Amino acid sequence: MRSEERAGWERDFPVRYLLVREDIHGEEEDVLWGRCAEVEGLFMDPPPLPREVLTLRGCPRESLLARAVVAGAEPVRLLGDGMLSIEPVDPSNDGPARFWDLEDTTVLARWPTPGDPGLIDIVVGTGVREDDHWGSKRLPSNPRFDLWFPSIHGVSPSDSCRSIDGLLTPRPRRPTRPVHLIGCEPTAPLLALLCRPLPQKGDQITLRRLDRHGRTMIGYRLDLHTVEARPSVLGGALIDVTLTDPGDDRPTLAARPVWEIWFDGVPTRPNRWAQFDAKGRSEWLNLTDVGPYRVEGLSGGTYHLDGQHVTDRAGLLLALGEALLGPGTNYGTCLDSVEDCLCGGFSVVPPFTLVWHHADITRHALAGHILHHLGGLSYFEETVNLLRKKGVTVVLR
Repeated sequence: MRSEERAGWERDFPVRYLLVREDIHGEEEDVLWGRCAEVEGLFMDPPPLPREVLTLRGCPRESLLARAVVAGAEPVRLLGDGMLSIEPVDPSNDGPARFWDLEDTTVLARWPTPGDPGLIDIVVGTGVREDDHWGSKRLPSNPRFDLWFPSIHGVSPSDSCRSIDGLLTPRPRRPTRPVHLIGCEPTAPLLALLCRPLPQKGDQITLRRLDRHGRTMIGYRLDLHTVEARPSVLGGALIDVTLTDPGDDRPTLAARPVWEIWFDGVPTRPNRWAQFDAKGRSEWLNLTDVGPYRVEGLSGGTYHLDGQHVTDRAGLLLALGEALLGPGTNYGTCLDSVEDCLCGGFSVVPPFTLVWHHADITRHALAGHILHHLGGLSYFEETVNLLRKKGVTVVLR
C-alpha cells in the first residue's frame, strides 16, 4: 500500500500518521485502519532494567567471550548490550528457542568451572528482558545457551555455556505508558474493534509516520489495547483513541527533533545530522532507508567523506552514506551491512577511491570503541581495513 495514496483528507491540518494492518507474510495487501493528525506519548526513553546477577556456568575457555574476559593484563569487563538464547536440540519436542536481551552487561567475577579446567564460570551484572512473543516457557530437555555481544563479535555468537544461574526467575511486569491517537479517522476494522465490549484487545498495528508529501518515514508496531475512544479535541467527525498497552517498540525522545526535520522530506543538504548527539544520530540513521539514492553496481570514481563531525559510530555511517550516495541515505547501518554493500547489489561497489577528510577527528573520537574480536582494533581502524580489503582506495587526510 502506497502511503502517498492514503495520506489525503479535506482538513486544515495534515495527516501525519497512518494505522496499517500489515500482512507480514506478503500474501495479501496491507489494510488501512485509520489516519491520524497526531500521536501523543509515542516518544519514550525506556527506564533502565533492574540490575540482576547471572552466573554463566561452563563457558569454553577458547570461546570468544571467555578469551576476552580472561586474556591479557586488562581483561574485558564492560560487555555492553547483548542477547542470549536457549536453543532446543530437538525443536519438534521442545518448541522454538527462547530469547533474552541483556542490557549494560558487566563482568563481576570469573573462575574455573569446578571439575572441568577446560571451562570457566563467569558472573555478570546485567539488566534482563525476556522476549515474551517467541518461544516456549518450558526449559528444553537438553538446552544450549548461546550468547551474543556485539562488542566481542558482531552478529555471530560470542559464547555458549552449559547453564545460567538466575535466568529463569519470575520478573515483575514493567509499567506501561499509554499512547494517544489524536484526530483519528478510523476505517471499518478499527471501528469494529472499538465497538467491542471493554477491554478490547486488537492485533498488532503498524503506525507509519509520514512526511508532508505523504511518504512513509518510518513505522513502529503497536498493540491495539484500547481503553477509551472519544470525540476528538480537533473536532469534526474525528476521534481520539488511547492505547493503554502499546508495547515497547517506541522511538526515543531523541527522535522527535529528527522527525521534525525529515517531515519536510528527505534532507538534501549534507551534515544536517551533525547537530545531534549520538542518540539523535542513531535516530537519523533509522530514517535513511527511505532515501531516493539507489544505484546498481556503480564502480570507479573518487568520493569525498567529510569527517569533521564524525565523532561516533552513527556519525561515521552517516558520513559514509552521504559521501557515496548523497544526503538522506546510508551505505549500511552497521559494519556487517557496509560489507554487504561493498560486495554488490544496489550500491556503489569497488573499485573506487574514498578521500577521507579530517580523518584524525574520527580516529581520536573512536579510539575507545574497541572491537575486541578483531585483535583490539578501533571502530575507525576496522572500517578503514574493511574498505581496503574489499578493493576501495582509502586516502586519509
